[in-house]
Amino acid sequence: MTQKELYEHLEYNPVIAAVHDEIFEEAVKSPCKVIFLLGGNLLNVAEKINIAKNRNKIIFIQIDLSDGIGKDRSGIEYLSRSGADGIISTRANLIRMAKEFGLLTVQRFFAYDSQGVKSINDVIHSSCPDIVEIMPGVIGKIIERFSNCNIPLIAGGLIETKSEIEQALKLGAFAVSTGKSELWYI
Repeated sequence: MTQKELYEHLEYNPVIAAVHDEIFEEAVKSPCKVIFLLGGNLLNVAEKINIAKNRNKIIFIQIDLSDGIGKDRSGIEYLSRSGADGIISTRANLIRMAKEFGLLTVQRFFAYDSQGVKSINDVIHSSCPDIVEIMPGVIGKIIERFSNCNIPLIAGGLIETKSEIEQALKLGAFAVSTGKSELWYI
């Protein structure tokens, strides 16, 4: 699988099945071309890769969440030899190693504040992943979900405009924290 082929598949079908063991079979039967296996373990990952490949799926293993698979060169080599198309990791060193073994790479970042977002660019340039995944994708949904837990909820991180403050409050946040000094006066 080449980077270009992966991009073409995702352009045609941009939805990726991100699954744990429990619903892996359902993902394999779905129209999704790409599967992110978020876990698995040394005892079953090769079998999961085989099942996915037999259904013409592209499979990435989230190595950070996989039990028994070393987060090192041997672990990467094991996944490569097992037929994985690629790995997902938050760790730049694993992304670089995976590329040495010809695996495609997805580097996952959690965007939680402006300092973290600034560092993402540096890390991307040092690890050169094939794809970057930014999480969470829907923070508004998270604010809504936890706003009614009978404890005041503060929405913080990456709040840069008055409309973002208004939106967070509308979704149920009790207050908003921000490092943007101009927003302290609204």
